[in-house]
Amino acid sequence: MAPKIVKKFLSITGIESEQQRRQRLQNDLIKHEARIGGTLFGPLHHDSHREFFCLDEHTWIWHEEWCSPNGKKQVQTTKYSVMPSGVVKSQNGDHYQRVSNEEAIRLLDAARVYKARVKNEIYQYAT
Repeated sequence: MAPKIVKKFLSITGIESEQQRRQRLQNDLIKHEARIGGTLFGPLHHDSHREFFCLDEHTWIWHEEWCSPNGKKQVQTTKYSVMPSGVVKSQNGDHYQRVSNEEAIRLLDAARVYKARVKNEIYQYAT
């Protein structure tokens, strides 16, 4: 069968490949971790959303959505890249800039709390 037909068949029957199952599980775990991470920085307004998570060994993401007082949706995504030479960040896809020592320390503190919470709330029984 042609690959297109195979994909259609698998989507209709609900059968996933092992690779698809692993990718779906990984995505679900990152989403769960992001929800936990989003609670680390205090309560949110009812019309806002926050996520904070580790994408890979060098990348942290902080994503927030909220409504401004005029009701307009606001979105900000900050991508932190941790490198041997220091930490840089990009906000909403702009150019990377080096973070201050204070911001790097706050990121490290948040990462420590995130790691502990995620380990306790998701992975405590996984070994």
